[in-house]
Amino acid sequence: MLFSHTVQKYSVLTFLLCCTVASHSQSVSWSADNGNGTFTNPLFYDEFSDPDVLRVGDDYYLAGTTMHAVPGLVVLHSRDLVNWQFASYCFDRFDFPDDRFALKNGQEIYGQGIWAPCIRYHNGTFYVFSNVNGKGLQCYTSNDIHGPWKHHNMQGNIYDLGVLFDDDGKIYAIHGYGTVKCTELKADMSGPVDGTERVIIPEGNGVGEGHHMYKIDGMYYLISTDYQPNGRTLCSRSKSIWGPYETRVITADETYGYHAARLTQVPRGTKPRIGEDGTRFTLGSLDVDATACSNAHQGGIVQYADGSWWALFMQDFHSIGRTVCLMPITWEDGWPMIGLKGNLGRAPRTWYKPGTAPSGAVAEAVVCAPYSRSGFQADGSQRLKPIWQWNHNPDDRLWSLRDGKLRLNAMPADQLMWARNTLTQRVIGPQSVATVEMAVGGMKDGDVCGLGNINVPCSWIGVTKDDTRLHLRCFEQLTNDTVTVGIEATDGKVRKVWLRMVGDYDNDRAHYEYSLNGEQFHQLGREMPLSYQLITFQGSRHALFAFNTKGRKGGYAEFSHFTVEEPCADRSRNIPYGRTIRIVNKATGRPAIATKHGLLYDTRVDDKSPLTQFVVEDRGQGRVALRCSDGRYLKVYGDGLPGDVRFTSSADDAEVFLWQDYLGHDFMLLSLRNHRYMGKSPTTGSPYSMDFTGPDPARRNGSVLQWEETEK
Repeated sequence: MLFSHTVQKYSVLTFLLCCTVASHSQSVSWSADNGNGTFTNPLFYDEFSDPDVLRVGDDYYLAGTTMHAVPGLVVLHSRDLVNWQFASYCFDRFDFPDDRFALKNGQEIYGQGIWAPCIRYHNGTFYVFSNVNGKGLQCYTSNDIHGPWKHHNMQGNIYDLGVLFDDDGKIYAIHGYGTVKCTELKADMSGPVDGTERVIIPEGNGVGEGHHMYKIDGMYYLISTDYQPNGRTLCSRSKSIWGPYETRVITADETYGYHAARLTQVPRGTKPRIGEDGTRFTLGSLDVDATACSNAHQGGIVQYADGSWWALFMQDFHSIGRTVCLMPITWEDGWPMIGLKGNLGRAPRTWYKPGTAPSGAVAEAVVCAPYSRSGFQADGSQRLKPIWQWNHNPDDRLWSLRDGKLRLNAMPADQLMWARNTLTQRVIGPQSVATVEMAVGGMKDGDVCGLGNINVPCSWIGVTKDDTRLHLRCFEQLTNDTVTVGIEATDGKVRKVWLRMVGDYDNDRAHYEYSLNGEQFHQLGREMPLSYQLITFQGSRHALFAFNTKGRKGGYAEFSHFTVEEPCADRSRNIPYGRTIRIVNKATGRPAIATKHGLLYDTRVDDKSPLTQFVVEDRGQGRVALRCSDGRYLKVYGDGLPGDVRFTSSADDAEVFLWQDYLGHDFMLLSLRNHRYMGKSPTTGSPYSMDFTGPDPARRNGSVLQWEETEK
């Protein structure tokens, strides 16, 4: 069915749950830096899996998984752990003579490729270790973080590893799940040292995988992740690399209020072909109360220049995939615990940047995002911007980049997931709109060209050519549903179309739109559910494609003016400074009221009396005080559950909270005294207190609040 309504600029969906934005938001990309000395997780609102972090002097480097996409093994650079910029990829193409890496002859490496890197620096050389399925351990070395990188195929059955260059000159790789092993590596990176593999932590100690090994003050520390029965991050420590080790959980259940996403499921005991009948795939059940393995887990730790310690762990953000969160570390009895004193194991979503103290001076920072997403060309050259990656190795003879336009020649394929020379970039959340202009004059009979979401299940919107006839088509693999409409032009000849994907990735849904003039857009197809999945181990990706369904080389499509607009990236007005608001508990929908008895409690849903109105006073660096309309200020008396929220008439004595921005008017209030959150149980009847450790996955334990501005 064709939905014929006109959509101007953005769709209604895009704004439905969007945060308040300034007028220049369309030119802004997500950055964690709030510009006031604080940051808000995630560091990136696009996929960055299996992060490993390295410090060299005052510079920080972050390496991440790229799976089957090329260029591969990405490395970012930062000076403050919050603002990151692209540094390099370790390789342009997989250099194995194997059809699987190029989508040739029905072979593929979806969900495989290269993953879980470890980045290290030793004696003037950078090292990035990783695994390629079926090829073993790989290492890339360079004396410049920007490359070029040299490839060493070390082979051996070592993966998901941590590497330590020890003080005695030996190089150790830590690997394995449950049963953790240590293997010595050769200094020339030619492979493992024969006969050196030993078990250092036997099965039965609750230790998982994704290892990161460090030597700190003479002690060996191993950070790892377990997913049975639920996601947890652990630290094991020993005085010897060979053990024995004792192990502690250092964080668990930190989801920042994001429940586990619906996973793409396949029939039990089968492995459906990636591009086959989509109805064999199903989206799993949704449990909004479940943490599962989506919580903050696998990643590295690093000491900042001022001596503080930080963790960069990945977390699942629904159909975005896995991305990175920055978490403070508190050393407790010799253990690097995630979080802050008084609330260990959890970490704030908004906190002070490394090197910035609460109420201290705010250093001027260059706020930046890692990538420029719009357009194709990098720095006026004929190279693609680093945000772009190919789905498997491309055939370089059949694509070109000229004058800002990308030309893709159509090669035989029966479905998007098997189309070679498909160019992709990760979607960005929480909501975004990707639009591209596509010239269709070069298409031939059997060609299918357009914009898609390369995922499992996949989908796309595009133009098909059958003999001389052109049609607009939307395809959704999950339902095997195709919606087709004819194309008519005023002069009888269609030269170009505009294609658009509108995504609400926090809420796992998206739809496609098209235009014949670049101004008026119409929805084609339904509002589609999105998922994360462990088949390709990637989140949603925009895909520009051209393939031919009649088994021959076809014509070409020419893409230009690719843009990504992020209406929620500008968060400058997300904290309602100076405004009068009602504070509504997300768990119950009830507004808070400053009772005459002197407690903060809740009231009827429809109560809009003056005692439900609070002015948000700006105390600097994201800190706020809350003043009731009768002049009283919120103040917490005591700690823990007895620390009830009452009031004071003194502005100087008011409680100062660090506002936690959860987007879309959701927020939390963090105490800077005990590092816990203000909340009210939805079930016990107790008044508001300062004893909540953080949100639950469904944001309904009483700690997550919503603000709504009162009528003037």
